[in-house]
Amino acid sequence: MLSYTCKTAIKAVIYLASRAEDSDKAGMIEIAKHIHASEHTVGKILQTLVRQGIINSTKGPSGGFFINDSQRKQPIINIVESVEGDQVFKACGLGLSKCSASHPCPIHDDYKVARDLIEKLFREKKVKDLCDPVSNGLAFLIG
Repeated sequence: MLSYTCKTAIKAVIYLASRAEDSDKAGMIEIAKHIHASEHTVGKILQTLVRQGIINSTKGPSGGFFINDSQRKQPIINIVESVEGDQVFKACGLGLSKCSASHPCPIHDDYKVARDLIEKLFREKKVKDLCDPVSNGLAFLIG
């Protein structure tokens, strides 16, 4: 359901959030390395996330990307919508342009249930909720 870019954005934000307690900034190369993603892709994603206010950045020798406490409390849906747009949870599971309750695709009803559950998850879960298990070694961003 989510693009590679969106999944990478979520992992990058979680990685930054895991470093936030130490007030550490991370560079694009470091982030890409830790989440096993292309530097080019991560660079573009980070620029988008900064423009959307999801994360912060500073320039210069001691610069980098970081996330503050209020950004750690934002829902994951903010990241998803900044990358995918606000239509991601309205799209047809088979990619039909005219799929609806009155003109459904073969998986419409089942897909809608799954899509709504995932949207609910991303609206309720905060960045911090996904960061804590990673910081505690109970969950991983690579594998």
